[in-house]
Amino acid sequence: MIAALLIFDLILSGGRIVDGTGAPWFRADVGVRGDTIRAVGDLSRAKAKKRIDLHDQVVAPGFVDMLGQSELNALIDPREESKVRQGITTELTGEGISPAPMNAAWIRENRDWLRKYKLKVDWSDLSGYFRRLRKARPSINEAVLVGAAQVRGVVLGLGDVQPTDKQLRKMQKLVESAMKQGAFGVSSALIYQPGEFAKTPELIALARSAARYRGFYASHIRSEGAKIGEALEEAFTIAREAKAPLEIWHFKITGRQRWGHLREIVARIDAARAGGLEVTANAYPYVASANGLDASLPAWAHDGGVDALMKRIADPALRKKMAEEIEADLGHPEDILVLSAVNKEVRQKYAGKRLDQIAKEMNEEPSQALIDLVAMDRANVGVARFGMSEEDVKVALLAPWVSICTDYGGMGIDGPFAAEGSAHPRAFGTTARILGHYVRDEKLFSLEEAVRKMTSLPARRLGLQDRGLVRTGMKADLVVFDPAAVRDTATFEKPLAYPEGIAHVLVNGKLVLLAGKRTGARPGRPLLHLP
Repeated sequence: MIAALLIFDLILSGGRIVDGTGAPWFRADVGVRGDTIRAVGDLSRAKAKKRIDLHDQVVAPGFVDMLGQSELNALIDPREESKVRQGITTELTGEGISPAPMNAAWIRENRDWLRKYKLKVDWSDLSGYFRRLRKARPSINEAVLVGAAQVRGVVLGLGDVQPTDKQLRKMQKLVESAMKQGAFGVSSALIYQPGEFAKTPELIALARSAARYRGFYASHIRSEGAKIGEALEEAFTIAREAKAPLEIWHFKITGRQRWGHLREIVARIDAARAGGLEVTANAYPYVASANGLDASLPAWAHDGGVDALMKRIADPALRKKMAEEIEADLGHPEDILVLSAVNKEVRQKYAGKRLDQIAKEMNEEPSQALIDLVAMDRANVGVARFGMSEEDVKVALLAPWVSICTDYGGMGIDGPFAAEGSAHPRAFGTTARILGHYVRDEKLFSLEEAVRKMTSLPARRLGLQDRGLVRTGMKADLVVFDPAAVRDTATFEKPLAYPEGIAHVLVNGKLVLLAGKRTGARPGRPLLHLP
C-alpha cells in the first residue's frame, strides 16, 4: 500500500536479491527514494522517475571495504574509481596512522608525498579532516579509525621512547577526542614505525579509551610470520584488558616455511571466540601483500623518522649493520616486486621489477640494493611481497568471521595515482575476484556467503545499523552485477584494470555507476560513529 502511494526516484526491477544476510536469494524489485530503500517487493505497478530492468542480475548491498586506505586519496582524486568499479560503497581506513590528530611533525614526515600530490594539510583534528572530506565530495562513504601510532607521533615524536604516565594520559585524551568526533575505534600497525615502538600496556590504555565510547580495536598484529602466535596472544590480551572487540587486519600467515599452518591460527581464534572474546578479521584474495620497501629495515633504523633514517643509511657502519640484519630475514628477493615510487626516476627504472633483478642491475647483494632503493626515494618505494600460499588464502577466506578488504587506496587507471606506475591488483580487483574466481570458478563458498562477507559482516563490526542489507529503511548503497560475467582483470603485470560484470552502483541513493559507466555523481560522505 505504501509503495503504491510513493513515486520512487529509482526502481531496480527484476533482479535477484542477495540481501547480505547469507540467506538464499529471492526475486524482487527495489524502490529507492532519496538516500533510502523505501520498498523491496513487487513494484511493477509503482511509479518511478527512473526504472532499470536488471534482466535477472543480482542486487546486493554496497560492498564494505574493511581496510581501504583512501583517507588522503579521497582528497586528491575523489572519483575513487577503483572502489566504485568494484561495487565498494563504504570503506574503513586508518591503519595505525590516521588523518588526525595531525601536527607539524607528521606533515614534515610525509612532505615528499604531500608535495607530489599538492595536498595541503589544513586540519589538526578529525572534525577538521571531515570538513575537508565533505568539501572534496568523495564518491563513497569513509569511516575512520584513530591510529595509535598517529597519537604516539603527536605526543612522543617518531623515536623509540616510552610514554610517561602524563604523556600516556595525553595520548588517551587524543583518542577520546577522536572518538567523540566520529572515529569508530583505535588501530595499530605493529610492524611499522613509530607503531612498532609501542608496548602492550600503551596499546591497552588506548584501546580502553576507545572502548569507553563503544569503539573497537583493530590491529596489523606484530607478526604475521614466525611469531604470529605471540602476536595473536598480544592482540587477545589487549582486547580482553581493554574490554574492546578485536579486528585483525589482512589476516594471513607469511613465509614459505610456515605455509599450511594458518588452520592452527584459525583454531586459536575460534577458541578465543568460544571463550567469549569478540574477534573478527578481514582478508584480501591474493597471495601477495603490499607495503613500503622500508618495512624490511630493522626498527632501530627508523628511530626518529625519515630524516634520521637517511642519515643512518649514509653512515657506513650503520648501513653495514642494517644490511646484515636485512640479510638474515630477507628470504627470497625474487618474492619482492617494486610497484611504485614518488621519485620519477626510481619509478621509471625499477617499477615492475623484482628485487633479485634490481640487485643484478646494481651489481650488489639484494640487501644492499634494498637499502639503495629506500635511500633513492626517501622510504617511499611501494612493493608487493609474495609470501603466502593459495591454500592459506582459502583457509582465511572460508572462516565465517572473516570479511573482505582491499588494503589499498582508491585510484583510477588515469589521474594522479596512475602516474605512480603500478599498484597491487587488489586495488582494482578484490571484490570481483571473490565473486568470479572464488565463488563461480572455485566454488569456495556460495554467492550468498560471499556477499555477506562483503556487506552485513563488516557493517555489523562497524555498528552501521542502516547499511549492509537490502531492506526497507536501509540507506540505498547498492551494487548490481552479473554473477556469470563478473571477473577481475587486474594482474600483477597489468594491475591498472577495472573488473567486468559490475553494471550499476548506488551510493546514498545516487547512481555513481550506470551500465558500467561512471556518472558525475560523488555522493559519498563521512560516516561518524557517535557514542
